Amino acid sequence: MEFIGVIGLLLAIVVLILGAYKGIGALPLTLGAGLIVVLSNSMPFWQSYAEFYMGGYVNYWKSYFLIFVFSALYAKVMEESGAVLSIAYKFIDWFGKGRAMLIVLLTTTVLTYGGVSLFVVIFAIGPIAMLLFKEADIARRHIIAPLLTGYGTFTMTALPGSPQLTNVIPSKYLGTTLTAAPVLGIVASLMIFGMCYGYCKYVEKKSRAAGEHFTFPANVDPSKYEVDRTTLPPAITSFVPLITIVGMIILFRKIITDSTLLVVMAMGTATLLAIVLNYGRLGNFKAIFNQGMGSAVGAIAGPCAIVAFGVLVKNAPAFQNIVNYVLSLQMNTYVLGIVGTAVISGVTGSSSGGLTITLETLAEKFVASGVNLGILHRLISIAAGTLDSLPHSTSFFLVFDYLGVTHKESYFHAFIISVIVPIITVTVCAIGVIALAL
Repeated sequence: MEFIGVIGLLLAIVVLILGAYKGIGALPLTLGAGLIVVLSNSMPFWQSYAEFYMGGYVNYWKSYFLIFVFSALYAKVMEESGAVLSIAYKFIDWFGKGRAMLIVLLTTTVLTYGGVSLFVVIFAIGPIAMLLFKEADIARRHIIAPLLTGYGTFTMTALPGSPQLTNVIPSKYLGTTLTAAPVLGIVASLMIFGMCYGYCKYVEKKSRAAGEHFTFPANVDPSKYEVDRTTLPPAITSFVPLITIVGMIILFRKIITDSTLLVVMAMGTATLLAIVLNYGRLGNFKAIFNQGMGSAVGAIAGPCAIVAFGVLVKNAPAFQNIVNYVLSLQMNTYVLGIVGTAVISGVTGSSSGGLTITLETLAEKFVASGVNLGILHRLISIAAGTLDSLPHSTSFFLVFDYLGVTHKESYFHAFIISVIVPIITVTVCAIGVIALAL
């Protein structure tokens, strides 16, 4: 029965992946894949859905709904006021149309390293990326390449000092700091940046050679992006709300320990500033608030369903069997940390989930092993950002939906950027660390 349960769990993940490629929505997809897990693991049917699945769904909604609401409203106000276009055109003035990939990558990097989470990043940078790619005439399905490089690779896992969860969690279990193994972290960050940006340029060149062109999503009115630049608000005031978000998160993150509260405050303040600075440019406030806040409901539904599936999986006996097997492997401590974290992150579709489960089980063993805990911290952080990015990862359902693309159109870029490149990086770094220790 244990073997059947493991097969069922893996089959459910395969169904989730294939369904995502077929364009099936997250809710029916996770309910169906969840049924495979429930039946193959002989789990109580009603408890599995009413308690595990719905518990995960509701908890995620409760934890992040206000972030989605204020992020969506901020994006709507910035879009309607023309501030987004003003920022994008200023970037073009500074860097040129031909550097759209680099602009999106660097801007997202700054926001993420400043503490802005994925949910806020996509709402803040998404409209800017649209215009940049339109002006550069690069197919929209390629936006994920520089965007994901900026928010889901080195700023999340490798760069010392990152405030993202993947860098925070190891410090709580290992007693390390957020700047653990700074030299290793910087080397890894440079490796990831170099490979990912090189891939972005390759994608752009290949896309142009294939004759691809930019198109707007079906739900976006192209006329909003066809404006006279002289009618747009000044760039200096347009940047203020965006800078406010990063500034508040950096300045107050040690004072306001509730990260959700801090993000909501930052987004709310930035939205208010955007309204005040562009009051005369905003028309129907009722429509702006209704559409802006209302769009959050649809945006959060998909991620809630994926997280709900993950919670159901975590309560399956087969999942614990997989965890116990992986973490019982007899191998070098650094390798065990890397492999264990990567595999569990892959099963759960979450880097933070993989790290937490690994460290809850092995933290004491790691500390007692005598290895350099700072180096271990950095290696397992990078490892968490590898298999967590398989197609059933929560983030892709949100980001792809926002960009108006499908897994079939854009996931291959995500696989290269956020699975292959980090695997190469953590492998090279681990080999180097182990070789130096011999």
